Amino acid sequence: MTSERAGTFVPKPLPPGDLVLDEGLLLLLSKADTALARLDGVIQVLPNPDLFVTMYIQKEALLSSQIEGTQASLRGVLEFEADLEPGEDINEVREVVNYIKAMGHGMEKLEFSEFSINLLNEIHRFLIQGSRGGSRKPGTIRTEQNWIGVAGTPIQDALYVPPPPEKVPELMQNLEEFIQQSDKIPLLIKASLIHAQFESIHPYVDGNGRMGRLLITFFLYYKGMLLKPLLYPSFYLKKHQQEYYQILNDVRYDGNWEKWIAFFLTGVIETSTDSVETAKKIIDLRSGLVKTLLEKNIGGVIALKFIDVLFETPLITVSRAADTLGVSRQTANALVKKFENARIIAEITGNKRYKRYVFSEYLRIIQEGTYR
Repeated sequence: MTSERAGTFVPKPLPPGDLVLDEGLLLLLSKADTALARLDGVIQVLPNPDLFVTMYIQKEALLSSQIEGTQASLRGVLEFEADLEPGEDINEVREVVNYIKAMGHGMEKLEFSEFSINLLNEIHRFLIQGSRGGSRKPGTIRTEQNWIGVAGTPIQDALYVPPPPEKVPELMQNLEEFIQQSDKIPLLIKASLIHAQFESIHPYVDGNGRMGRLLITFFLYYKGMLLKPLLYPSFYLKKHQQEYYQILNDVRYDGNWEKWIAFFLTGVIETSTDSVETAKKIIDLRSGLVKTLLEKNIGGVIALKFIDVLFETPLITVSRAADTLGVSRQTANALVKKFENARIIAEITGNKRYKRYVFSEYLRIIQEGTYR
């Protein structure tokens, strides 16, 4: 890494010329590849894999936003998406919802578009617009100096000062070329290099951390290593947040790419393993619910369909159930009551009207790791 202006750092173009993949890193790479393949296999046997993916996108969005200081909860996000008024700061919730929209837009565009700076700018616009950072030039590469440090401290006390703005377009062009080029660098290692380089460039005024984490999933999906957006690094990075920042600085100041790659691959293994365990819990939960319906004599196609509705919308009202199931409000109300009596869902508002119900056992599984 080189110093361009007092206190600023300009990363060298990728790939690193002195990168050494020793036996230890290659073993970690093999384990990470295996863990990711196992996750893909488990997802295929889920009753509705898209519901699992949707919920995991919400969880990743929350965790990634929490790393940046957002105080929203998964329940608040689910309330917002179910058209219920969240019981917490709407601006905090909107930042998480924006992340979900940015993920969806990126995945959709990568089906037919090149992975380019222009696409990153589009995704950044979805991520930032309408949030508290919405006035900070969404979708635009920065033309001013930024820095990383404790909120409110001057640049002189920064933990890291990215390259000056005039250097950013050239650095981003190099990153785009590195992403698009065919080479023999293993995909997981290449993903780790891309993330670290993006964070060092810090090309936007706001949202760089969240964008950098989105990049990991986007790149692996773009290259066909992920059939669905299943690798969510924020679970691991939030748990090891200070170490994460320190190792990125070790890359910048010491060129210690190997330490970063080892940290990244360990995160892939841990995250994939955790996701597999979560998927298994969901499979067991759904099987148990079907058994409960039989035992309680809650039969019919609509009851089975309502189970899948709850996995998609674990916070629900009778009106929402009626609309989703395509039945009358009276039928939905009777079904909701049966599920409540069977302790599958629980009423959480205490109101006589406009009641909300929560599928708490599922929410508990998904919420693991999201508490601040």
